Amino acid sequence: MNILAFNGSPRKNNNTGILLIKALEGAASQGASTELINLYDLNYKGCMSCFACKTKNGKSYGKCPINDDLKPIFKKIEEADAIILGSPLYAGTVTGEIHSFMERLFFQYSVYSAKPQSLFPKKIHTGFIYTMNATEEILKAQGWDHHINFNQMMLTKIFGSSETLFSFDTYQFEDYSKVVTSVDPEKKAKIRKEVFPKDCEEAFKMGAKFATSRI
Repeated sequence: MNILAFNGSPRKNNNTGILLIKALEGAASQGASTELINLYDLNYKGCMSCFACKTKNGKSYGKCPINDDLKPIFKKIEEADAIILGSPLYAGTVTGEIHSFMERLFFQYSVYSAKPQSLFPKKIHTGFIYTMNATEEILKAQGWDHHINFNQMMLTKIFGSSETLFSFDTYQFEDYSKVVTSVDPEKKAKIRKEVFPKDCEEAFKMGAKFATSRI
């Protein structure tokens, strides 16, 4: 089994990165080969709307033709048995970096048809790990879950399945006195100590599950 994780956070070693590493540790514990890819290390842009991946009988039909850092990544994804995406929520949505990545990833395998289809060559497990400063109540009250539900729908449509893991009310700064914020640092530290380890356990379980089953 080969499992890839994609970190959409610019802070590579913070909450999102930690959870993705835990997911890969879970996969590795079951004998899977794993790789963590930090999207902020790559050079690419979002979809250019060239429609080469949709051109009938074209050499790039079903494949993004852009020759940048995502080209070898997409090849790795087609060879993978599972992928796990991760991103913090900024203003209620994923980071621009992973959004651009998803544009390119999703569109090449999408089919313009009344009947849902996918050009991805097989079915694989997919997961998405979201981290955020907000609570679950704020997520729902602000309607941010609409965006998350759309991502899950697209992952399921293209790859065959999708699971979602949330890490709420995350600890953002080592020293809250240095930033302008209305949060209670002691409360944040308590959540970091008591809740975040449970999130790590759930991420580990996700990776282990993906490494031991096929869809």
